[in-house]
Amino acid sequence: MLRLSRQIARYSTQSGLNAVKFNEAPFLANTVAKALDNPELPPSVRESSVRQMNLYEAINDGLRIAMETDESAVLFGEDVVFGGVFRCSKGLQEKFGSDRVFNSPLNEQAIVGFAIGYAAMNKTAIAEIQFADYVFPAFDQLVNEAAKMRYRSGSQFTSGGLTVRMPCGAVGHGGLYHSQSGEAFFSHAPGLRVVVPRSPIQAKGLLLSSIRCQDPTLFLEPKILYRASIEQVPLGDFNLPLDKAEIIRPGTDVTIVSYGTPLYQIMKAAQLAKEQMGISCEVIDLRTVVPWDRETVINSIKKTGRCIAVHEAPRTGGIGSEIAAEVQRLAFLHLEAPVLRIAHWDTPNSLSFEGFQIPDVARILDGIKATVKF
Repeated sequence: MLRLSRQIARYSTQSGLNAVKFNEAPFLANTVAKALDNPELPPSVRESSVRQMNLYEAINDGLRIAMETDESAVLFGEDVVFGGVFRCSKGLQEKFGSDRVFNSPLNEQAIVGFAIGYAAMNKTAIAEIQFADYVFPAFDQLVNEAAKMRYRSGSQFTSGGLTVRMPCGAVGHGGLYHSQSGEAFFSHAPGLRVVVPRSPIQAKGLLLSSIRCQDPTLFLEPKILYRASIEQVPLGDFNLPLDKAEIIRPGTDVTIVSYGTPLYQIMKAAQLAKEQMGISCEVIDLRTVVPWDRETVINSIKKTGRCIAVHEAPRTGGIGSEIAAEVQRLAFLHLEAPVLRIAHWDTPNSLSFEGFQIPDVARILDGIKATVKF
């Protein structure tokens, strides 16, 4: 099976199994009606117009709205004036001026430290780390300062106006220092929120919610989706809930829990499982990874009796481990099979084998089959 999976991962086009067309994912709103038919949107937005955007354009639109509606909001990071590596901040300095959109030194600790101090003045700091792989020099600032400020001061001070944006995840050729998914490192720091969007609409709404919430938030943007994920996005101002997972495919036989990029592979695997084996998969997007919505996940598992957790981060100590622990605590008597984790192999990111290391359609489909047949 390992040899077969390697062959499929390497020859995805020929196999026809692993090839995923991101812009054809069924959860994307590719029509105006589908974009506006969303009960989470406010009524005024559901009656507004839309525009086709990819994920980075939706983030740019969200940043623009955040700065228009909050005069204290500032945006800064390495090369953000230029638009950043992925163009998410393109044109924003021209609109809001150099006092509100400005470049920083190449120093992640300084970027986050400045952001925490600015947020502590009851202002809104939107910091960009150029790649999530580079955030670790700022780990002390995030874990020991931002996460603990409200608690240690008895709520006299807070860094709740802090949002740290960073591109994350595999892109096919990122290698050691440009393809990591580091969300699990921050899941062990009470006081931080971690959010990962799956699509342009989600990115815009969740980013606005992250910027406006009163908790320091890490907003991880799957970089492969910046241009690959495209949908019709409402042009109005809207927030999406940070505390609620979303069922993006209803099912009855197995619950698959994930977030971000793997949802595209999961949706194809779920469709193949239905066509080839008659297995009905319920797919849940956590959206907010920390703290995650236990109620939605547990209720689904009580219905299906099975659970698979999928993420791009390494398997050991990942978000899937926490999901597995909570599922056995809260739904043990409902389980008909062990909770399965499908994740990045416990190895550094390889330039040549990146596509093999991360979860692909073949591995997810095998996991569905094994879980249902247990």
